[in-house]
Parts: sequence; structure tokens; C-alpha cells
Amino acid sequence: MLWDLFSTFFKIGLFTFGGGYAMIAQCREVIVESKKWLTEDDFFQIITIAESTPGPVAINTATYVGYKKNGVIGSVCATLGTVLPSMMIIFIISLFLEEFMKNQYVAYAFVGIKCAVAFLIMRAGMGMLTKMEKKPLPVITFTVVLAAMIIFEIFAVSFSSIFFILTGGFIGIFVYSILDAKKEGNTK
Repeated sequence: MLWDLFSTFFKIGLFTFGGGYAMIAQCREVIVESKKWLTEDDFFQIITIAESTPGPVAINTATYVGYKKNGVIGSVCATLGTVLPSMMIIFIISLFLEEFMKNQYVAYAFVGIKCAVAFLIMRAGMGMLTKMEKKPLPVITFTVVLAAMIIFEIFAVSFSSIFFILTGGFIGIFVYSILDAKKEGNTK
């Protein structure tokens, strides 16, 4: 099991460019569909938690899945599997980065990689959107955040995505606290 955790996340880390967000679609495909280590709902929940805790989302996800499958040692194996490929590649590139970036074909490759990464991030987002509960609060929150992001992008307003995450969390706490209070009031 430990080797399976390590090798699975090593492959994800090795063959996914663009950071944690680009890895979400690949993680979901492997963790939920192929390996069936998590349900769709569990995966959605861990992505939500991984995004709102410090650190890269892919590493947080790997750590959680590893812990769920094999405790602390599982989380270490999954995390190392995710991190090692990037560390090795960055180390090798850093040895000759300046010359590497002067190569015209490398520059062309990075343009193509950026496009692929944008697609992977969009795919992950669309996958999560289709699985999202279609209750009023999630739909309204999604719509407001999407509109705000588009408006901020159009008007070149620099805004931290952390604000959106925290605002969504506070809105969820506020609304569901009111709903829970109403339920308790109705049952008395």
C-alpha cells in the first residue's frame, strides 16, 4: 500500500504541469475513478479543505489521502511522491536555467504548456462545479464570486483569492448557523 501511494502520487507529480490546481483533475481521475480511494463527495470536501489550509492544494490533498489510506506514514509517502518529481526537475533545470530559457523551442514549449495548464485547471473547476450541491447558497456564492472575479479581471483590480475563500467560509458559517438555529427553534 505504501509503494502504491508513493508511486501513484509520484506519477501525478511527474506528469502534471502547472502546480496544484492543474493537478486536481488528475488527482480526481486517479483517486476517485481509478483507485477508488475516495468517493466523489469525499474528494470534493478534501479539495475544499486543502484549498483553505496553508500550502499547495495538491500536496494537502496527497497528505490527506495518504493519511486516510495508511496513517502518518501513508501521508509522508503520498506527500513525498507528489513533491519529489518537481524538486528533481527544478533542481536539474536550475543547473542550466539561463541557457535553457534562451532556447527558442523551450520558449515555444512553455507557451503550449501554459495553454494545457489552463485547460487542466478549467477541467478541474468544471468537474467540481457539476458535482457541487445545487442548493441556493452554493449556487449564489459561486455566481457572486465568479462575477466578482470577472469584474476584477476586466478592470485590472488586484485582489487576493484568499479573500474569496474566507468570504465564502464566513457566508457558509453565517447562513448555516441561521438555518440550524431555525431548525432548533422549530423542534422545541
